[in-house]
Amino acid sequence: MAPPDRLILASASPRRRELLAGLGREFEVLVADVTEHEHPAAEPRAMVAHNAALKADWVAARHPDAWVLGADTTVYLDQTVLNKPRDLAEARAMLRQLSGRTHTVFTGVALRRHRSGVAVDQGVASQVTFRTLDDRVIDAYFLLVNPLDKAGAYGIQEGRDLIIAGWEGSFTNIMGLPMDETKHILTQWGLIG
Repeated sequence: MAPPDRLILASASPRRRELLAGLGREFEVLVADVTEHEHPAAEPRAMVAHNAALKADWVAARHPDAWVLGADTTVYLDQTVLNKPRDLAEARAMLRQLSGRTHTVFTGVALRRHRSGVAVDQGVASQVTFRTLDDRVIDAYFLLVNPLDKAGAYGIQEGRDLIIAGWEGSFTNIMGLPMDETKHILTQWGLIG
């Protein structure tokens, strides 16, 4: 029996690694050495699609026989993209901005295989509603979660009861990799059964 095709996740995100591992398929992780487009005034769907493709294409160019999965996620509120905060002060400001409001989480997913000329792109959006937060709640949340490695300064998988009132759409999209869509793409190309 032939070994399975090589699958590479082009992401440094531990959450994406954990979600993809849930499919039970072996994969490698290779982080793309790229500069992502992260302008606050960017159109969020186009931005995450561009960044997901940028990561996947960079790795696929170096491993043309492999299947490469790239993804990028951002938070969008008031016509502004909220990417990863630079420091705790910016993280606190982001949570204050999200407090008591509903925002959109956009993720772009890109699958590439250069040898076969495969280029698949998918975008997913979910809505998240925050509780009203005060400094005490934000301090408590920061004791549980490192906000600096997360778009919008939060992760839905940790400390959720402190900050989140509810969500609509894909929970795994909010985590950073929409699994229904990812599973569909990988199944379509025979990478999972």
